Amino acid sequence: MPNQIRDIRTVDTESFPYIFERDISINLRDGNVVRCNVYRPKDSGPQTRYPVLATYGPYGKDVPYEDFNPSSYAEVNPKHKTAHSSWETPTPEYWTAHGYIVVRADEIGTGQSPGLLNTLSPQTVESFCEVIEWASEQEWSTGKVGLLGISYYGATQWYAAARSPKGLAAAVPWEGFSDLYRDMGRHGGILSNTFQSAWWKRQVASNQYGLPGKASRNWGPDTVEGDLGEDELKAKRVEQPALASQYRYTDDDIFASMDYKLENIKIPILSVANWGGILLHLRGNVQGFTRAGSEFKYLRFIVGRHDLPFYYDEEVEVQRSFLDAFLKGEDRHGWSQKGAVSPVDLLIRKGDVGHNNPEAEKTLPRRFEQEWPLTRTEYTKLFLQYDGEMLFKEPADTNLLKKSYDAPGSGRPSDIISFTTPPFGKETEITGHVVAHLNVSVSKSPDGPVPSDLDLFISLRHVSAHGSEILYTGTTGEGAPVTKGFLRVSMRKTNPDHPLNHHWFPYREYRSVDVLPVVTDEIYSVDIELWPTNVVVDAGNRLTLEVSSGDTAGTGMFNHNDPVDRPDSIFKGQNNIQFGPDHVNYITLPIIPPSSTI
Repeated sequence: MPNQIRDIRTVDTESFPYIFERDISINLRDGNVVRCNVYRPKDSGPQTRYPVLATYGPYGKDVPYEDFNPSSYAEVNPKHKTAHSSWETPTPEYWTAHGYIVVRADEIGTGQSPGLLNTLSPQTVESFCEVIEWASEQEWSTGKVGLLGISYYGATQWYAAARSPKGLAAAVPWEGFSDLYRDMGRHGGILSNTFQSAWWKRQVASNQYGLPGKASRNWGPDTVEGDLGEDELKAKRVEQPALASQYRYTDDDIFASMDYKLENIKIPILSVANWGGILLHLRGNVQGFTRAGSEFKYLRFIVGRHDLPFYYDEEVEVQRSFLDAFLKGEDRHGWSQKGAVSPVDLLIRKGDVGHNNPEAEKTLPRRFEQEWPLTRTEYTKLFLQYDGEMLFKEPADTNLLKKSYDAPGSGRPSDIISFTTPPFGKETEITGHVVAHLNVSVSKSPDGPVPSDLDLFISLRHVSAHGSEILYTGTTGEGAPVTKGFLRVSMRKTNPDHPLNHHWFPYREYRSVDVLPVVTDEIYSVDIELWPTNVVVDAGNRLTLEVSSGDTAGTGMFNHNDPVDRPDSIFKGQNNIQFGPDHVNYITLPIIPPSSTI
């Protein structure tokens, strides 16, 4: 660096209703330095101590929310539009006013923290754990640290909690994936490339330590020690999207090194999952809740864009009541009393309230449950018929038939086959895990190569009595279907002996040794996991199951179209769904008995 790394801490006790300490250096055991901002009540110190909320991530502790995402900031709850509001993290002005200290740290290699930029790696987790331990040992800390944040700042909570750092007392992973491979990197074995590329370029690489010009584009202050050249910057970062493209299996190092055992989590957990986050912000929160070994663990479902609900008054009150219970011993809601709070808080998607409409979505009803999935679930098969219908009775096909569509897909009508139910005769609630069972094959096109794999993209859609699709709010506000699922057929092998495997949840290990051949015109029976869901299908409405060879409507920014991951030389051809007496296709719906429906 042009200048030597040094202590650059500053303190402001006058400008804000809290003490603002900027760029405190935390010296880690491996020799790295993490710099953090600390926001604490003005009376905090050795005589008056407070619990801490800690975040650690790459987006910039000093990048204002209003600059990071102006359109989102314009819509956020006005109470959380403050001088130190920051994307996806707790608002210091609110939390210090309610008796908390906020510690916000720049991840190594970003902002003002020097070192190798290597997001979502063991370095991330171990450094975060040391930040937590440091916070628990400060003179102004009660010794109890809580975690609260969205997405990246939610995902890292799962990994840190599994390590049980000193002082960690509770966590609220809000829409934070818990499985780097299955939730974010590769859906069903298929690379989720467009999100990772956009996320990396805009939100991570843009904040690299030593990157010139950050201040001039309102992306926080320039690096205090000066700028690095392009060659130095490149040498000081690990390009995560490139690694995800290069490495395809869970036993590859980038994924294997992040396989933290969620069962080791013992602290109280409030896991918040978004029904509309069907490509990043849902599955991991459900699995994290299910697998965590905590005595006190709760699963709360929400809807809406992933950026706004975190700051709603009612949701902030849920966060605070939970954290107060375990960080302050002030349990006004019963979180720390076994059985006083229902473990599962469902938001029921009933009716058509539109999408990206926060006020309308707040009218959706809630229901409390004692477990996930619900024990009274009636797993019911809807059979796919060759004529395109989807019925609750098994087809009577006596001949081997097939329906074909083009591959690889890009959303064209020729890439998609759909199956639709008749109008439902009565209101029907679907809550839980959906599985599609298909018999598939791949054939050579007349002018194409010999294909050796096929990718399955599944969407479950809700159609109104008037024939229009009822859309739900996706991650960035796009209209999304009920749910989606994915599978690369060469990765079809399941492990029926694994404790996570169930008839409603086919468990795949996705290891390099699990790859199976796909031979043209051979038929393979596969079970495809669709992400967990909830929807109430009113009488007169229909369901449509869409099978495609590529992404279809409602995918948002989470496309799977990397030409290296899905080359024509492997995937170009005709994909087929096979029908016949030995090839029955269906989806299994988790139907909840009528007495439970709101």
